[in-house]
Order: sequence, then C-alpha cells, then structure tokens
Amino acid sequence: MAGDSRRQIVLLAALVVVLAGVLWWQFWPSAGPSDPAAGARRAPAGRPGATAPAGTEMQPPEVRLSALDQSPPSPNAGLRNPFRFRADPAQEAAEGGGRPATGPVVPLPVEPGPPPGPPPPPPIPYKFVGTLSSPSTGGRVAVLSDGKFVYYGREGDIIEGRYRLVKIGEESLQIEYADGRGRQTLRMSGS
Repeated sequence: MAGDSRRQIVLLAALVVVLAGVLWWQFWPSAGPSDPAAGARRAPAGRPGATAPAGTEMQPPEVRLSALDQSPPSPNAGLRNPFRFRADPAQEAAEGGGRPATGPVVPLPVEPGPPPGPPPPPPIPYKFVGTLSSPSTGGRVAVLSDGKFVYYGREGDIIEGRYRLVKIGEESLQIEYADGRGRQTLRMSGS
C-alpha cells in the first residue's frame, strides 16, 4: 500500500513540474540577445518568443495621407442606385450604358379590373363519414358529422335547414347551401 501512494506522489510531482515548464515556456518573455532590434524581428503571430528568420525585416504599411484631402465624389442625379454594384456612373454613361437621356418617365395608365364580387360563403362544416344502403331505406343514405352530432340524408334532402345534399357517390358527395350557392365536394373521411 505504501508503494502505491509513493508512486502516485512521484507521478503527481512529475506532472506539476511538466505543467510549470509549459506555463513558463508560454508566458515568460523570450530570453534572447539583448539586441534592441531583436524585438522588431519577432513574428506578429504564433507563440510568444517566436522570432522571424534573420535578415527579414517587416515593413510598415504604406499610408497615403494625401488621399484624405480629396473631396468625395458627388452623386449624379438619376443614375445612383445604392442597391446595385456597378462601375462609376460617369464612366458607364460614356460607354453607352445607363438610362437613355429621353426626359421624364411617364407612368402608363392602369386599367381598373372588374369590381370585386361578393365574398364566397363560408365552408360547409361537415365530414362525410359514409353511406348506408338497404332495400328498406329506399336508396343510398349519406352519413355526415360535424364533430358533435351525426346527420343522415338522401339526395335532395335539406340538413339542419341550411344545406342540401346534391349527389351522393361511393366515396364522395356534393353538398351546397339551401339557396343553391357554395357547392362543395366532401370526400369520405372514414371516421
């Protein structure tokens, strides 16, 4: 047991020494020559203490202060479009591009459409559940549901005093408002 704890202490001490060495190497200033130009040769990127190869000097970027004294270009009326990237409008006009110089733009007259008609009636709130047929009922009977109640009817019957069954098919039926407007086809939902 004592041998295992001693081994763990030695391993922990070794890890602390390695960690201290890595931290000193990363964060301690470079211990290079005392040459003042040595700092200028350091690479701008990378780890601290890394220097550029000997003989390579970094040049400062060229600054043109005279460009600040120039006045900004004036916008040309009618040719400036801030949402489109293109060449200088004066140069484009000299090359024959841009708008033709014909005068003011006159909008074309817009023909009014037909007046809007009455809004369509609201949709019919029923689901077609299925059909019943037997000789005693005298034909095919449609079964409809609005989610709360179940309704039965034959072709031509009026349901709830508002809707008329127009045609009953095998998998669908046609229904309309009692006054003849808003005809809809309901497909069998099976529920």
